Amino acid sequence: MATRRAACRRIRSAAAAAAFVVGVGACSAPGDGGTGGGAKAAESVVIGVGSEPDTLSPLLGYGKDGNSKIFDGLLARDTDLRLKPALATALPEVAADGRTYTYTLRDGVKFSDGEPLTAQDVVYTYRTVLDAKTNNTARSELDAIEDVRADGDDTVVFRLKYPYAAFAARTVLPIVPEHVAGGQDPNTGDFNTRPVGTGPYVLTNWSKGEKLTFKANPHYWGGRPTVKSFTMAVIADDNVRATRLRSGDLDGAVLPPNLAATFAKDEGRRTYEARSYDFRAVTLPTAGKVTGDRAIRRALDAAVDRQAMVDKILDGAGRPAYGPLPVDDPWYRRAVERPHDLAGAGRILDEAGWKPGAGGVRAKDGQRASFTLYYPSGDKVRQDHALAYASDAKKAGIEVKVEGATWEVIEPRMGRDAVLAGLGSVGDPDFGLYTLLHSSLAGDGFNNMAHYANPVVDEALDTGRRSQDPKRRAAAYDEIQQALVDNPGYTFLTHIDHLYVLADRWDGLTTQLEPHEHGFASGPWWNIEDWQPKR
Repeated sequence: MATRRAACRRIRSAAAAAAFVVGVGACSAPGDGGTGGGAKAAESVVIGVGSEPDTLSPLLGYGKDGNSKIFDGLLARDTDLRLKPALATALPEVAADGRTYTYTLRDGVKFSDGEPLTAQDVVYTYRTVLDAKTNNTARSELDAIEDVRADGDDTVVFRLKYPYAAFAARTVLPIVPEHVAGGQDPNTGDFNTRPVGTGPYVLTNWSKGEKLTFKANPHYWGGRPTVKSFTMAVIADDNVRATRLRSGDLDGAVLPPNLAATFAKDEGRRTYEARSYDFRAVTLPTAGKVTGDRAIRRALDAAVDRQAMVDKILDGAGRPAYGPLPVDDPWYRRAVERPHDLAGAGRILDEAGWKPGAGGVRAKDGQRASFTLYYPSGDKVRQDHALAYASDAKKAGIEVKVEGATWEVIEPRMGRDAVLAGLGSVGDPDFGLYTLLHSSLAGDGFNNMAHYANPVVDEALDTGRRSQDPKRRAAAYDEIQQALVDNPGYTFLTHIDHLYVLADRWDGLTTQLEPHEHGFASGPWWNIEDWQPKR
């Protein structure tokens, strides 16, 4: 672990406490710029990622947390996740009651088709996202908005239902052109795959499941990027991605720790490590015959060896997860840290009537303590977490049968079967916790995957969202974290660091503190428009 870390030239966010792009026809091959130098070679980049978005429309949730290369929001985030102006000229003017936010738009901004940005485009974007007919599962994140209106061509005014401390950070939402998207069904229109935005790049081709290619936007308000084009190669299998990177077929890739470590001594490549809010957890649906028993859920929480997972699976590139917030988050409640306690797990099960049975599997009232845990096929990190979890559970007398499957198979089962999930949002605790835990969102896409329902948690989530008082909010989030220990709906395992390996041909590369959604819009290419070739 120490050797790998010493070899890794890490660039981390300095703001752990801050509120939070593909077979490739244009691949760089060895000798033609894949690992060579020079300004010309640095003008085109090929990156390997593990997945692609379902849509490229912000109306359906794409880019809602920022960093889209096709779009801009009113605000954006810098390296340290501090909010900064983007399409707006400045941070918003906020009324004394905390319920009115006013933004002034930057002059001269054009969409990639050459048409000007106006305040009405902002109004259209937000109103469409908020429309119940729009299939946006992130709509609850904008629940505070009562109305949004244009005041002339360059001013946008939001009126909130209640003061929402984190609202400004929600306005990184990308803005779409009404003159293009407004004439389409937001759920099925061409805009989902042929977007038009104000960002530094334009999508030129999308071969689903294979690659997305982009070129510099000639109308970009921030100037022409030095990297004139890039391709995101969609390669689900971690090992294949690493092989293609090593062959020179890719300029860079997101990799799990064990594969990133194999590039540590490559002189022509650099490894970048980003801290993250990205956690791995097992969902434990209360509708499951076994996982529905609180004693089973509590026993699994005690039986799991989190530190061993960090050491053996992540090669030290992560931290134990005692809940959805990482241990270095300012809202984290240290009192919820708990040791690996196999004996304690046994006592919990004994007291609940789960008695040792045949094959070392406990049983109660004729029901064996056995359930299936699904993980997405091809994801080695999740597979390893699932197998380690099953091994720990077996020691407590609980049988966990691990199965890999596609998301098409997994999704319909999420309400009753356990899933090795990956989630986590940077910034204000409301961003990640509300959609993870609020009972009103159970079964709403990937929101509340465990179908967790706890009135105490619901009330605390609402308090945390609606209160302006920092102390009251802190108390609410403390209460939520403690409730997840007493009555868990998930077994939180690890918070993982994200690792990226790239050809060492550019300057200006940094990483941010990252959410779960990484690789495509995060990583050292979050600011690819600012890269410069090494001289």
